[in-house]
Amino acid sequence: MMLIAALPLALAACNDSKTAAPAPDAALPAAVAAPAGQNWAEVVTATPEGGFRMGNPNAKVKLLEFASLTCPHCKDFHEAAAATIKSKYVASGNVSYEYRNFVLNGPDFAATVLSRCQGPEAFFGLLDAFYADQAGWIEPFGKLSKTDQEALGKLPEDEQVRRMAELGGLADYVKLRGIPRAKFDQCLSDPAQAKAVNDLRNQAVNEYKLTGTPSFIINGTVQEGVFEWRDLEVKLQTALR
Repeated sequence: MMLIAALPLALAACNDSKTAAPAPDAALPAAVAAPAGQNWAEVVTATPEGGFRMGNPNAKVKLLEFASLTCPHCKDFHEAAAATIKSKYVASGNVSYEYRNFVLNGPDFAATVLSRCQGPEAFFGLLDAFYADQAGWIEPFGKLSKTDQEALGKLPEDEQVRRMAELGGLADYVKLRGIPRAKFDQCLSDPAQAKAVNDLRNQAVNEYKLTGTPSFIINGTVQEGVFEWRDLEVKLQTALR
């Protein structure tokens, strides 16, 4: 049974933001040379576990984030941290950064499938777009009529995601970002794509025991109580020493 049937259409809450002292400056280890003609930040691959990893696969520090495209705290973290993670840490070859989706609701599920379906090369660009435009692309889903919502519930499960995405305007949104209507339909009708998203959520809950987003794992260890970049950077710098 697909997870989407159990997910709410309405947005779900994510972790509360917390405050902490700013991260101290710390010298990074010497950079690790990337393959000829490449920058580590441009090396993106799909991982066997189902995520997308940016950087040196043999980096000393492996940073893993589980996050939701509809979580406002995930958006805040992405805005505060993504550029620095990429330019300062990943580009050095000392840190790899992997993103795995932890979906919280129906709109999140649809957007996640669409961003992942385009493959590793497009994933992080689409991730940037979905976070930058979060309020705008989410808003139409909150305005769906009761009639539309009831009609969605009567559709076969394998048709619900695509129809919900249509009603929420995602077809037009992603078309402007390089995903034509035929690809939109294909991605949202593909059971393998839906299963991959389901599997990631189950992994977050059952394997890592995560309860909210964003959540971070460094070299296999869950970082308890860490939700903001200032907190996470301290942990990264400690791991790099």
